[in-house]
Amino acid sequence: MDENLSGIRFGTSGARGLVEDFSETACALLTDAFVTVMRQTHSFERIAIGMDLRPSSPDIARACQRAAESLNIHVEHHGVIPTPALALYSIDAGIPAIMVTGSHIPFDRNGIKFYRPEGEITKADEQAITDRLGLLSSSGKTPSFVSFLSVTDETPYNTSAASHYIQRYTSLSSVAPLKGWRIGVYQHSAAGRDINNSIFESLGATVISLGRSDEFVPIDTEAVSQHDQEQATSWVREHALDALFTTDGDGDRPLLADETGQWWRGDVLGLICARELGVEALAVPVSTNSAIEKSQSFEKIVRTRIGSPYVLSEIVNLTKSYSRVAGFEANGGFILGAEALLNRHVFSPLPTRDAVLPVITAMVAAANNHVPLSRLRLSLPNRFTASDRLQQFPTRTGEQLIDEWSRHPDESLRALDIIDNVVSVDRTDGLRMTLDNDDVIHLRPSGNAPELRCYAESFSEGRARELVANVLGFLNKSR
Repeated sequence: MDENLSGIRFGTSGARGLVEDFSETACALLTDAFVTVMRQTHSFERIAIGMDLRPSSPDIARACQRAAESLNIHVEHHGVIPTPALALYSIDAGIPAIMVTGSHIPFDRNGIKFYRPEGEITKADEQAITDRLGLLSSSGKTPSFVSFLSVTDETPYNTSAASHYIQRYTSLSSVAPLKGWRIGVYQHSAAGRDINNSIFESLGATVISLGRSDEFVPIDTEAVSQHDQEQATSWVREHALDALFTTDGDGDRPLLADETGQWWRGDVLGLICARELGVEALAVPVSTNSAIEKSQSFEKIVRTRIGSPYVLSEIVNLTKSYSRVAGFEANGGFILGAEALLNRHVFSPLPTRDAVLPVITAMVAAANNHVPLSRLRLSLPNRFTASDRLQQFPTRTGEQLIDEWSRHPDESLRALDIIDNVVSVDRTDGLRMTLDNDDVIHLRPSGNAPELRCYAESFSEGRARELVANVLGFLNKSR
C-alpha cells in the first residue's frame, strides 16, 4: 500500500488509524479509491459527508471534500451528525456517503466509514478500494485538489440528513407513547446529543440533559467504566428517571440504563428489540449472549464473525427466506434488514448499526405494558455477559496468545485457577471457549485498535465480571 497510507487499515468499522496518519494526501487517496469503486456500479453526481465531534474530524472531512470536488463530485457536508442518520439519508437519496468518525477508539485515533447508496460497503468493496489504492501507489500518481473555496468555517452545514433521521422516529409521536416518562440523555460529546433530545421530546417524554462535554469522551458501550456505572445510578436517583440513554461518539451504538440505574448489555437490548419487533430471523456475532437461542423467540439464528459487514452479509442471505430480518451486535448497534412494525408504524430497513431504534422499541414496549424497563430485562433467560479490554495490546501479540491458548485451552485456564474443563472451542473470531459448567470465555484482538478484548458469559452478572477481570488481570501481568 502507498506509504501515505501505511498506518491506516480497514477493520470491522471502516478505515482506522492514528490522527496523524490521516494526512490530506491519505484522505485524497481514500476518497479517490472509494468514488472510483462506486462509479463502477453506480451513477451519481453528489455524495454526502458527515463527522463526529473529535477535534481531528473537521480537517479530515474537509480533506475528503476537497478530494471529491476534484473528481467533479458535488459534496453535501452535513456537519456533526450520527452515523445512522447520514446512512439513512444516503440510502434514501441513492447517493454514496463518507462518515469521519473514530467511534469509541482512543483519542489519538480516527477513522472513515464509507457507504454505498444501499448501505455500508461490503468486504468485497473494501478489497476493491484496497486494489485501487494499490494501483494509485504503483502509478506514482497522487490525486490533485481543486481550490477549496466552496465551504468555509462560516458556511452553514446541510441539515437535511438530521431532519430526515428525526422524522423517522417522530412519526410515532401522534400517540405520544412515552408521555409521562422522564428520560435522561447523557450527552457527553456524542454526535447525536441534540437530535436525541428532540426525538424523545416528540414522543411525549420529559428529557433531562446530562453530562454535556466540550471535550471528546470516547464512550465504549462494551466496556462501561466504573465511573459511568456510578454516575448512572446517581443520575437516575437524583432526577427520578425512567430511563437513561447515551451512545458512543458517532451514535450507532447505544447504552440504556433502566430505572434502577443499571446499564444494559447491548445484546440484551438487541434481543428485546428484535423480540418486540416480531423478527423471524437474526444474524448476530459469535460474541453475543446465548440467551438469544435460549429465549426461543426466533425461527433462525446465524452466528457470524464480529463486525457489521459480516452481520450484514448474513442479513442479506436471510432476507431471501424470511420477511422480518434483523441483526445486532454485542455493542448494541441494531441493524434492521427488512420492514418492521412498532405501534402500527412501519420502519423502513436501515442496513447499518443504529442506536435509537432498539432504545425506543424497549421504552415503548415497557410503556405499552405499563411496566418499568427493568421488567423487560427480567423476562429473559438468566444468562449474563461482561466484557472489557486491555489497551495498547499489539494485535500480533493477541493473535499469538490466542494461537497458544487454542492448542492448550485447559492448561491455559489452570493458570487462572479455573478448574472447569473446556468442552468446545470456537475460532469463528478469536477464541471462544465453553466450559463444562456452561461458562464462556472469549478472547479477541480488536479490529480497530491495538486492544485485546475479553468477553465472558455465566449464570450471574457477578460471575461474568469476575471471569473478565481474572483473565485480563492475568494477561496484563504476563505481557
